[in-house]
Amino acid sequence: MQQLQLPGRLMKSLCAVSALPATSTLQEISSSQPTKGFAKVVLKKGKTQLFKDGSPMVYSGAVDRIIGRPPPKTGDVVLVTDGTEKPIAWGLYNSVSMFCVRLMQLEEEASRDPSCALNMEKLIETRIDAAIELRRRLGFPSASTNAYRLINSEGDRLSGLIVDVFGEMGVIASSAAWVEKYKPEIEACISRIDDINHIKWRSSVDILKEEGIDTSHLKEMHPSTCPERTKVLENGISYAISMEGQKTGFYADQRENRHFISTISNCQKVLDVCCYSGGFSLNACRGGAVHVTGVDTSLPAVELARENVVLNNLDPEKITFLREDATEFMKGALSRNELWDIVILDPPKLAPRRKDLQSASGMSNDPKWNVLAYSPGKRISMVFVFSAVFLFMGAASMAGRKITVIRQAGAACDHPIDPSYPEGTYLSNILLRVL
Repeated sequence: MQQLQLPGRLMKSLCAVSALPATSTLQEISSSQPTKGFAKVVLKKGKTQLFKDGSPMVYSGAVDRIIGRPPPKTGDVVLVTDGTEKPIAWGLYNSVSMFCVRLMQLEEEASRDPSCALNMEKLIETRIDAAIELRRRLGFPSASTNAYRLINSEGDRLSGLIVDVFGEMGVIASSAAWVEKYKPEIEACISRIDDINHIKWRSSVDILKEEGIDTSHLKEMHPSTCPERTKVLENGISYAISMEGQKTGFYADQRENRHFISTISNCQKVLDVCCYSGGFSLNACRGGAVHVTGVDTSLPAVELARENVVLNNLDPEKITFLREDATEFMKGALSRNELWDIVILDPPKLAPRRKDLQSASGMSNDPKWNVLAYSPGKRISMVFVFSAVFLFMGAASMAGRKITVIRQAGAACDHPIDPSYPEGTYLSNILLRVL
């Protein structure tokens, strides 16, 4: 058989390709940069697979020893290795947190793309660019929605960093020491987004204290010249946002749930407990509710909600916002035998830590839970419950009422979740029918 004769120039090229070294690994890259002196965090026997499988937070109990002189400092890049000191990943070290390393890139990832290996500045740029591209593919921003989450911590492989976009405003929420260290790099990436003209930092002070950060100087570290208020669109509804409001100022994670309420509210009487700036209430009203009542203990929240009624040219006779304690309001409603077709209950997180679960579970006899299960007469009520489903179910049982599940959902699609870190699935809701 006649051999295929390749042109000499092509043959030389193929030979050159075959002579290229194998793809770099973390070990090879770290060995080629001895002046950087990357410390090694060596895992205990039996702990390696969890992190090979993608769990992003190395807790201190999984660490056998740390190799490095001098020892690594908070914010330093470190190699994470198995018991034989073979690297499985690299990440950012914290000397005081219960999570001593936040993993940033696995060994297999570094082999496929060595450009980011052990290079936090490059990794930040690459991950933020990927997040921007994902949101564009999901349709954000659009003509009807310009409020969305750009970076969702572990879900975008940047544990401890959240970025929300509200029109021309980028709000950066920090809950990790490394975010504070790399503030200039993060801000530079966010500033390059065409629509963003202002950046606001919202640091999680309590969490950063646990991360070993001196929070007394955070405001000086993050000076802000952005406006205190802004306006956004979500599914065609206008919202006024206070930059000093709850969380980052607006709950973009509820976008799809708010829209769903608009589809089931026609000719219904709706109650929105813990309404904040009125997102669910506005959607219910837009969806044709006969009347909507929103209740919140925060005066600034209620004022925002009332402003949003005006912004959207809604009939003030059909939507009412009250500043009142939820429990006191529900006690009064119970005494008046007041009924609703749909009740939305989106309270603050009642058990933010595991140790709080026991005290939270004792709240089932609170009137604001029991009254939802108590519906005199034959009327069927729908209840949209967030964060505290187990409390409502307990209240329903105590009242002798039967419930069925109609719909289960979570955060909007611009809030991706890392399946290796189920703690990131923080928002859940259930639409229940109370019989």
